[in-house]
Amino acid sequence: MPSSPTPTAQAAIQQNSQAILHFLQQYPPFNQMEMGHLLMLIEMAWLRFYAKGDFITGPNNEAEQYWFLIRQGLVRGERPNPKLPDNVERFLLTVGDQFPIAAILSQRSTRTSYTAHEDCFCLVLKASDFVKLLRVSEPLRSYAIQGVSSLFAELQQQVQARASAHLGADYSIHDDLRHLVVRRPISCDAQQPLQAVLQQMQQHQIGSMVIVDEAQKPIGIFTLRDLRRVLAEDPQNLYVPIAQLMIPDPLTLSPDASAFDAALLMAQQHIGHVCLIENGKLVGVVSERDLFSLQRVDLVHLSRALRHAPSIRHLQQLRTDIHHLVDSMLAHGADAIQITQVITQLNDHTTARIIELVLRQSGDPGIPFNWLVFGSQARGEQALRSDQDNGILFIADNPAQAEQYRQRLLPIAQAINEALDSCGLELCKGNIMAGNPKLCLSLNEWQARFDEIIRTPDPKHLLQASVFFDIRCIWGEDLGFERLHQTIIQQAQHNHRFLRRLAQAALNYPSAPSQLRRWIAKTVGSASGARLELKRHGLGPFVDAARVLALSAFIPDASTTDRLDRLAQKGIISAKDAEVWKDAYRYLQLLRLQLHQRQEKNQQPLTNTLQLDALNQLHRRMLRESLRQVRYIQTFITYRYRI
Repeated sequence: MPSSPTPTAQAAIQQNSQAILHFLQQYPPFNQMEMGHLLMLIEMAWLRFYAKGDFITGPNNEAEQYWFLIRQGLVRGERPNPKLPDNVERFLLTVGDQFPIAAILSQRSTRTSYTAHEDCFCLVLKASDFVKLLRVSEPLRSYAIQGVSSLFAELQQQVQARASAHLGADYSIHDDLRHLVVRRPISCDAQQPLQAVLQQMQQHQIGSMVIVDEAQKPIGIFTLRDLRRVLAEDPQNLYVPIAQLMIPDPLTLSPDASAFDAALLMAQQHIGHVCLIENGKLVGVVSERDLFSLQRVDLVHLSRALRHAPSIRHLQQLRTDIHHLVDSMLAHGADAIQITQVITQLNDHTTARIIELVLRQSGDPGIPFNWLVFGSQARGEQALRSDQDNGILFIADNPAQAEQYRQRLLPIAQAINEALDSCGLELCKGNIMAGNPKLCLSLNEWQARFDEIIRTPDPKHLLQASVFFDIRCIWGEDLGFERLHQTIIQQAQHNHRFLRRLAQAALNYPSAPSQLRRWIAKTVGSASGARLELKRHGLGPFVDAARVLALSAFIPDASTTDRLDRLAQKGIISAKDAEVWKDAYRYLQLLRLQLHQRQEKNQQPLTNTLQLDALNQLHRRMLRESLRQVRYIQTFITYRYRI
């Protein structure tokens, strides 16, 4: 344990104050602190050397007395898991890491033993002085309280700033919708004839009219797009009350909803206007023009264009705009999860339109079917590089009829798979596609397949479970899919042997290569050429852990972040763990999106292999923390399922 600073230790700081200041400004959160607060830290701190193997601090019966910041070298931490006494968590801290913050904030002894892993220097502060700094420095206080979450917020600001500088963005996609409303809403009652409504629309230069009841609650909407339809049906509709011509029950949002919420809703429902409702009354209308006023590709326009593309060739041309849209969304403040949701939404639209175009070309087989998607598309987590995981569900009265229907549907499914591939949704190397006879099944056959997976959790079936238990229907009227989905989740929840085997499978990801582990422990420069497989070592473990926990809790959501939220709501994981794990998962998705953007720009094949040497200090810190959270969620799985 450090004693009071010696004159030599204090002199070392003062003599090197400029070098220490430069050092601090390289690492978050110190790079966000005011100069006066940094100088205050330097004035109160001293420098302490620890030889390899020296004990620095650890559990005792007193409140923690000192705060440490690693200036040079590595520090090893060892902490027993309170839920697994035989399991000791070991980790390495490197330059720029600080400890033990939680113990100082709680005025208790640390639960972790810290030892010099190699010769190292630490800046040391008395705990009381560190608390003084917390009171005056917001960035330091935010980091102390929020940890990795505060770093993620800073990183998101950097990403947005870079994209904004490139695109000239002037607002955030997180802005409240109330900020986009620049005029009082124009509305009418249901008995006004269409002619009078059109006159009002012309007078106020608006493209839509909201129809309200006596309490000013929206009951319908009429747009200029609807005008073509109603006049084509009958010119005398000009004199008909608008109540008979309006689109009833318009979609609504709160004024506190974000621009992203409105854009995604418009894209999903193929609409151009959303009514804003507060206390049950109409307070505004937001159009697609309001959301993206600058002249560039936007979500609503691109979604509509994909959904109504006249040909597959036209779809191919439209999909080149998705990369520009990703740039635009980053500039407007969208985070990685929102962007993967949008990419998935556009892939859903592409898929639905391809199905319609193929059916138009090949002829309707007369067999209603549902188009199912699995994996990342079902979770709403697709990146710019995506392959296909899909299947078909249909209704058949008996096995013979099922086989007959299958033979008629397979050529159509294969044509759809090929068309999707031509539009950038690559053919699945594992043949998890609707054109595979094993994935073009009747409702009863799908039920039997899931029964077999749950009943016999061997390695083959566990691999299938990691794909098929993330499932969504994106085309066709429901032929029993929702009931099937509820049934299989319920069956999985009550089969503890299946869940335990699935949990074991979620832990089977290979450990990071030794070169990568050294990079994680130290610095980028110490492992030139180190690479990280983002799916294998980061995203995959999060997805699989969240899936098994969600199945055990009868949570139907497929999205990884939604699953974590629901698990926290049910008390299965803590709210703090949910937030930190979501931040880590979002960050890994952001790395993947940025990697694909760079590869696309350089005309390289899109992969998930990240070269680590070029990462800056903030990215370095975030990646180390995110991979640490991978270990934490796997430790939680190990404890919960007694593996």
